[in-house]
Amino acid sequence: MSLNLSYLVNPPTETGSSIPADTDHAISVTLPTWQANVGYEEGDPDVATRMQTGYPRFFINTFIKDCASKVKKSPEVQKLNLNNYDTMLYPSMSIAQQCVEFIAEKAQLEPSTLPIVDASQSLKSHLRTLGSDRVKDIHIPNVFAVLFPCEYFSVAKQFWQHTGEGISSRRAACFLQAFKLVQTMAKQGSYKQSLLHLKSKSRSRYASAHDMEALQSWMSDDNQSNEAEMTDVSRYLEERYGRNLDLSLATSAKIVLRRRIAGTLEDEVDLKKTLPYEKESELRQIKGLTHEDVYLFPTGMSSIYNAHRILRKTLDGSRKSVCFGFCYVDTLKILEKWGQGCYFYGLGNASQLDEFENLLESGEKVLGLFCEFPSNPLLNTPDLVRIRRLANKYDFAVVVDETIGNFLNVEVLPYADMVVSSLTKIFSGDSNVMGGSLVLNPLSRLYGKLKEGMTKLYEDNFYDEDALTLERNSRDFADRSKVINENAEVICELLRKSPKVKQLYYPKYNISSTNYEACKRNNGGYGGLLSVVFHDPCDARRFYDHIRVAKGPSLGTNFTLASPYTIIAHYQELDWAEENGINRNLVRVSVGMEPKKHLSAVFSEALN
Repeated sequence: MSLNLSYLVNPPTETGSSIPADTDHAISVTLPTWQANVGYEEGDPDVATRMQTGYPRFFINTFIKDCASKVKKSPEVQKLNLNNYDTMLYPSMSIAQQCVEFIAEKAQLEPSTLPIVDASQSLKSHLRTLGSDRVKDIHIPNVFAVLFPCEYFSVAKQFWQHTGEGISSRRAACFLQAFKLVQTMAKQGSYKQSLLHLKSKSRSRYASAHDMEALQSWMSDDNQSNEAEMTDVSRYLEERYGRNLDLSLATSAKIVLRRRIAGTLEDEVDLKKTLPYEKESELRQIKGLTHEDVYLFPTGMSSIYNAHRILRKTLDGSRKSVCFGFCYVDTLKILEKWGQGCYFYGLGNASQLDEFENLLESGEKVLGLFCEFPSNPLLNTPDLVRIRRLANKYDFAVVVDETIGNFLNVEVLPYADMVVSSLTKIFSGDSNVMGGSLVLNPLSRLYGKLKEGMTKLYEDNFYDEDALTLERNSRDFADRSKVINENAEVICELLRKSPKVKQLYYPKYNISSTNYEACKRNNGGYGGLLSVVFHDPCDARRFYDHIRVAKGPSLGTNFTLASPYTIIAHYQELDWAEENGINRNLVRVSVGMEPKKHLSAVFSEALN
């Protein structure tokens, strides 16, 4: 493992710039001051106009915006003659249909007024008209467009944000490259000839003058800033063909990822060679677990959304779910907005577990309990041992999000029926790719039903380039996790000694630490996430404004990343957050891999 120290210790500081800097597919964005975070939440033009990127489920990446713009101008969409319609893009017809169902229900619209267009198939049909003998070499990823009236954008955005099922920026970039290739090939003559040929065929899809004009308009000269580098079609095809050779390794990359998560593969492997025989997991304490019980998703929220969806479709969907502890905002939204709703126990402590048990004893039946281990941002850990006993007695599923603890530090699978995780975080570390996973416990009493449900309902929408990127990033996951564990404890000790600090939240020091210890591995640590509250709210602002680390949303990065968490996640519901123990001036810190002396100096300086 090699560290690029200049990259780690020189964070970007310009409002709206990507984190990491100059990264096309960055998943965080610089909000360097407390006021910049407030301005972002309030829609301050001075902040909004400077946003080059943002967290992908909240901020739609430029590649995706450009892709949507192209799709809206396509002949297939123009034929529908829809005025003032917008679009969201998804990787499969199934997801697009789920989006339509959500918008129709929430906006009280007829589903028939929300058409779906297969944008990838449309582009493929246009490529076939060009008659190139190299068309087979061009990779066009699946992209499905859901069209809806512009006034319901906020409703459509909810599905995009909560589910994490929208297309990734890499998928969009690949689609745009294929689109530009079509433009270039058309300009070099073959396209003009194909138009004349099509015009002579009465049954041609583009035989009418109106359709031909629409097709010509779609392939117009807009957004041609990269035209010069696209003029040599042969060279471009070779570049795409080379990418396809890499993409052919995606199947192996996904198997490696699944084995890495299952703990049945610890060594780095060459994707171009035959993968080694899968051995018994030495990491997960579940006999019989293989990569066949690990499922990949495009985001962590997608894995949670689908866990809930599988439970509703496989078990008794008439029951409510349970959100135990103050989980990440979109987890609660999923449980509230899909199915029969949920019971929310925001504090997630022993007293509220008593309340939950009383509810069960009264005869109420629940579908499943969702919790985080530990929680975000207070790093509290639920009593999984007791929750498992209740689940066995009262017949409900247990879904544990292990993102923050991470499976190298804690082992929660024995107590869960499903374990979900955001691979976007420390598993990747580089803050340049999204991903999620879901693991079924083969020893669970529900395993047979859940496995059958996954077989029927699961589809692999994890884009190949994202999988290849994540596989590369995660190769040194174990080494990085150890460094970050050690660094976090150093920072915790420094903060605990400061008279300005009112409360430090960290699994090792929280009241719920015994619950964490019950699942902590012998050689595991306490993770890299911590939260701090100051006696004086003004000190929180000063600390955040002056600390010399990257500042923006997300966590689990190889570099230290700070955020005024409650402001950025719950600005519209600050009072509600405080009722559940989340101080509105809380600062969350995801500790990275910088040298310990550097981190100590940076935090001491900010405290002073």
